[in-house]
This record gives sequence, C-alpha cells and structure tokens, in this order.
Amino acid sequence: MPIQKFKKYYQLMIAQNQKMFDAFALVHTNFVNDPEKYASQFHSEGIDVLDTIRFWERKLCSGMEKGHNGQYSIKLAEKFWGEVRKHFSHIDQVGVQITKK
Repeated sequence: MPIQKFKKYYQLMIAQNQKMFDAFALVHTNFVNDPEKYASQFHSEGIDVLDTIRFWERKLCSGMEKGHNGQYSIKLAEKFWGEVRKHFSHIDQVGVQITKK
C-alpha cells in the first residue's frame, strides 16, 4: 500500500531539516516536563519550526484551494497537522504567552 501524501511530506520535511527537528524534539521534551524553565527556549526555537511546518503545509496543499478541491485541501492540511501533533504535542503553544494573575 502506498504511503499517504501527508505522511510522505511530513517525512520529507523531517529528513530535510533533521538537525532542527532533533534539537526541537529535545527542547519540546524539556518544555513538557518543566514549562517554566524551558519556555523561552521552546518559544524561540519553535518559531523556526513553525515556519518550516507551515512552508511544508503550503507545499502539500498548493493549488488545491482553487476549484472543487478546496474541501480536500482543508482535510489534507488537518491530517498533516495531526501527524505533526503526534510527535510534538505542544506545538500549538509556540509563541503563546501565559501570564499568571
């Protein structure tokens, strides 16, 4: 059975940016275990990772938004982000500032 397109793009993204994602995986793990201590490093490195992920998402879905494939493009992007979240569960928290009252 052939590999699904979103998984193929995810694997290509990781392979072409191996050093960055390996470094972020360590920072991500540290952030999950101790968010207060590693928050600044997580956010600063996470910005570059998010830019790369968004680039690959656009590459995956480019040209599909037009015409009758728009709905397919949205679902494909959701699957791609689901694959990202499997490996980086806190990726949606990059850049989010939490203040305590």
